[in-house]
Amino acid sequence: MAAQRLDLPISGMHCAGCAGRIENALQGLAGVQQAQVNFATEKATVHFDPVVLNRLAISRKIEDVGYTVPDADPDDPVDHERLARTAEIRDLSRKLAVSLALSLPVMLGSMPGVFPWTPDWLRQPVVLLALTTPVQFWVGWSFYQGTWAALKQKSADMSTLIALGTSAAYLYSAAVTFLPQVFSRLGVGTHVYFDTAVMILTLIILGRLLEARARGQTSEAIRKLMGLQARTARVWRGGQTADIPVADVAIGDLVLVRPGEKVPVDGDITEGRPTLDESMLTGESLPQDKSAGASVFGATLNKTGSFTLRATRVGRDTVLAQIVRLVEEAQGSKAPIQRLADQVARIFVPAVLGAALLTFAAWLLWGPSPAIAFALLNFVAVLIIACPCALGLATPTAIRVGTGKGAEHGILFKSSPALETAHKLQAVVLDKTGTLTQGQPSVTDIVTHNGFTESEVLRLAASTEQASEHPVAQAIVAAARAEGLVLEGPRGAEALPGQGMSAVVGAQSVLIGNHAFMQHAGIQLGKLEEIAERLAGDGKTPVFVTLDRRVAGVIGLADTLKPHAREAVAALDQLGLEVLMLTGDHRRSAQAVARQLGIDTVLAEVMPGQKAAQIKHLQAQGKRVAMVGDGINDAPALAQADVGIAIGSGTDVALAAADVTLITGDVRGVATAMQLSRRTMRTIRQNLFWAFIYNLLGIPVAAGVLYPVFGLSLSPALAAAAMALSSVSVVCNSLRLRRFRPEW
Repeated sequence: MAAQRLDLPISGMHCAGCAGRIENALQGLAGVQQAQVNFATEKATVHFDPVVLNRLAISRKIEDVGYTVPDADPDDPVDHERLARTAEIRDLSRKLAVSLALSLPVMLGSMPGVFPWTPDWLRQPVVLLALTTPVQFWVGWSFYQGTWAALKQKSADMSTLIALGTSAAYLYSAAVTFLPQVFSRLGVGTHVYFDTAVMILTLIILGRLLEARARGQTSEAIRKLMGLQARTARVWRGGQTADIPVADVAIGDLVLVRPGEKVPVDGDITEGRPTLDESMLTGESLPQDKSAGASVFGATLNKTGSFTLRATRVGRDTVLAQIVRLVEEAQGSKAPIQRLADQVARIFVPAVLGAALLTFAAWLLWGPSPAIAFALLNFVAVLIIACPCALGLATPTAIRVGTGKGAEHGILFKSSPALETAHKLQAVVLDKTGTLTQGQPSVTDIVTHNGFTESEVLRLAASTEQASEHPVAQAIVAAARAEGLVLEGPRGAEALPGQGMSAVVGAQSVLIGNHAFMQHAGIQLGKLEEIAERLAGDGKTPVFVTLDRRVAGVIGLADTLKPHAREAVAALDQLGLEVLMLTGDHRRSAQAVARQLGIDTVLAEVMPGQKAAQIKHLQAQGKRVAMVGDGINDAPALAQADVGIAIGSGTDVALAAADVTLITGDVRGVATAMQLSRRTMRTIRQNLFWAFIYNLLGIPVAAGVLYPVFGLSLSPALAAAAMALSSVSVVCNSLRLRRFRPEW
C-alpha cells in the first residue's frame, strides 16, 4: 500500500532542539518512512505505512516525547494555527502580567543602593523568596516540563538551559535565605540572586510573546486565502432555497448565487449569464462573462446576474483549497539550507552545557572573591544567552513569508527546495505555444486585391469556413463575428485536407486555402504571392480567398503573443538568465516569434518526447535549468528540469510534474518567482549569519572573557534580554519579505 501523508499540529515546542527530538522519535517508529518537524509552523509532516501505523499511534509518540497534539483536523479549511496562536498569546500575556507584578518588587528590594527609598520589609530575603517562588514555578513551569521530557529522551534543549540557569540562581538564593550563617562562615557572603531568576523568566516570557505575535504575521498569506472563501451557500432543497454552511454542500447540489455574492464552491453553470470577478484566481482584472456550461470557481465574486451552478468540487477539492494546501505544504517542508541549522541545533545544547560547566569551574577556581558568586552568575549567563531559538527560526520563518508572498502574486511553490533552487538557476527554457503565445491562431492581417474591401474578404472567408472545425477556420469565423459581420450559410462545401475548402456563398463560388490549394485550382495569385511570402517570413500563416476564381485577398493568421510576454523575457534577461525558446513549430515560424520577444536561442522542430532530452543536454553543460510550460505536453521536461514551472489556470494548480505553478497565465510570474527566491535566500543567509554570530560572540562574553582585561561581565538578566531579542529580530527580518514587489 502506498505511503500516506499526515500533517499534525504540535504545541509546546520552544526551539529547534525540540523539533529535532520529535523528528528523531518519529523516525524511530516502525512504519514511518519520512518525518519532518517544522519549529516555525509548529507542524509535523509524516509519511507512513497505514498498514503498520495510524494517526493515533503517531500522536501518542509525540505526546510520549513531552509535547501536545491539539485536536484539530489539518484538512479542515479553518485557520487552526491562528486559533492556537491566539490562545498562546493569551496565555503568555497572563504569565507576563503576573511575572511583571511580582518581579518589579523583587528588583526594588534587591537593589537598595539604586532604590534607597525601598521599605526595609521588602529587602528581607524571605519576602523576596515568597515573591520569586510563583514566578519560578508557575510562570516557569513549562521549562521544567520541557526539561523532564528531554531527560526522558536522554537529551537537552532550550528548556533545559533556562530551567538549569534560573534554578541555580533560585536554589542558591533560597539556601542563603535559610542558612545565612553557613554561607557567612564559608566567606562567600549572603547576597541573594532572586532578581536574576525573576528577570530572566520575565524577559524570556516577554520575548516569547513578541515572537508569537511576529510569527503570527508570517501566516498572513494563508489567512488571506482562507478569508476569500464564502461561509454559506444557498442550495436548492425540495423546490426551495436554503442557506447552509459551505462545508455541508455536496457534489451535485444546485447552488443559487446572486449578484454581489461569492461563489461558494466550484461547479458548472446550469442557468444564467453572470459576470464574475476572477481576479483572485487568474489575476485578470476585467470581469468575465459566463454562460450555461461554463466552469466557475469558489471564492470568485459574482458582479452581475443571478445564476445557478451544479457543484462539481467541494471542501478540500476546490481550487482555493488546493492553493491553500500547496502553500501550507511548501511552508511546512524543509529547505536544504536548513539542514545545517538543524545539525548545529542538535549538538548545540550539549555543547553549551559543557561550556557553562567549564565557566563555573574556572570562575570558582580562579575568580575574584566571592568566587562562588562570579561562578554562579557567569554559569547562568552562558546557559541563558546560548538558547538556539534564533537558529531554529532563521530558515522556516523566511520560507514561510516567501511562499506566502508568492501565493499573493499567483505563484505556488510546491516545496521549500523549489523556492531555494530557483535562485541558483542559470537558464530558463520557455515553451512557445500556450506559454509565450495564446495557444490558438487569430487573424492578424487582411490584404485585399481586385477592389475588394477587408470586410468583404473576411465575410466571404468566414461564411465558407463555418462548415470547418479546423483551428484556422474557427479563428477566421471568430474574427468576423467580432467585427459584427453577417455571415451566410455555405452550400456544397468540400474540403481538401491540409490545403483548403470550396463552397457556394450566396450565388458565388468561393475558394479559400493555402498556396498549394490555389495552384491545384489553377488560380494565378500575382503580387499576393510576395505578400504571402512576407507574412510567412513573419511567422504567420497566409490563407488566400477567391470569388468566382478572382483573387479577393490574403488573410494572415498567427498564434499571437500573450500580453506581457515581451516584458517577461526582458525581466529574465535583466536577472542575468540565459533565455531559450522551445517549440515543435518550423524553425522559420519559431524564429519570427523569437525576434518579437528578443530571444536569441531557439530550439525548434522539437517533438514533445524530445523536450526532456533538450533539458538534459543543457544540464550536461553544467547549467541549472528551469523549464516553463503549460504542464500538459511538457510534463517530462518539467520533471527533468531543476525547477519545473507550469503555466496553468485555476483547474490545474496541483500539476504533479511541476515544482512551481503559476495560477495565472502571466509569464512575468516566472521572473517574479526568481526574484522572490533570491530575496528569500538573501533573508535566510542574513538570519543564519546573525544567529551564528550572536552565539559565537555572546557565549564568550557571557563566560567572562572580557572581565580580566576590561572588568566587564554580562549579567544573566542582560543575557536573557539579548536571547529574546535575537529570536524576535530573526522573525522581524523575515517579515521584511512582506514588502516584496516584482521589479519588472
